[in-house]
Amino acid sequence: MEPGLRGKNALVTGGGTGIGRAIALALAEAGVNIALASNQPADVTIRELKSLGIRASFIAADVSIEVDVQRMVDEAVSQLGSIDLYVNNAAIAAHQPVTRISADAWHRTLNTNLSACVFACREICKQMIAGGGGSILIIGSTAQFNQAYGEASYHIAKTGLRVYKNTLALEMAPHGIRVNMLVPGHFLTPLTEGIGDESASILRGEIPLRRFGGPQELAATAILLLSDRLSPYTTGAEFVVDGGLHLRPLPLFSDEEIAGLNA
Repeated sequence: MEPGLRGKNALVTGGGTGIGRAIALALAEAGVNIALASNQPADVTIRELKSLGIRASFIAADVSIEVDVQRMVDEAVSQLGSIDLYVNNAAIAAHQPVTRISADAWHRTLNTNLSACVFACREICKQMIAGGGGSILIIGSTAQFNQAYGEASYHIAKTGLRVYKNTLALEMAPHGIRVNMLVPGHFLTPLTEGIGDESASILRGEIPLRRFGGPQELAATAILLLSDRLSPYTTGAEFVVDGGLHLRPLPLFSDEEIAGLNA
């Protein structure tokens, strides 16, 4: 079924690579104009988007900084005319045991993964309310289900997104703005590429489908949740796409490695 998104305008954060890029390309294929925000150059992705016959522009922004988030939204509205769809995807992960969490890593992780969404939605929802509605997709993580060593900051941020999503959906419902969450498991992206071969093998064995996901495998679900035609009565929902990972624990460390984390 045609998703009915053609001609709409979307802002996608962290859209130069990985999951954000896959969702941006899927939206472009559906006829959506894209403002792509990232703190890294995204020339290749912008060219790919434009080749699909839509308007695409790049916004340089560090979403861990509130004023950058405000500027990002203003530039997107200026470039596109409106924001009908918002994909909050930008994320970072700091791997630090609890006795070694630094203030810098803590604040940057919380600001990038959680505060950025709060501040962006604060601004975007104002113009969506004025425009009569919209759709917001927040990219979560199965980190909210599976505990992992050395990822306290990341898990707290992603769990916070889930709580925020619920309140945002509740408050925006009277204004015709739907808010949903896409929850990926372990996908092959720049964010996850640091895992070693042995840990990757162990983790793969814990996934019921016995493989990692590719970012393009999230695209159809993103379109489903963003589309008012396909999901007109869906808000505050979470859609898990993880090969069954949330059903299993993450045994990535030996007993010796666990004991040595905080020694």
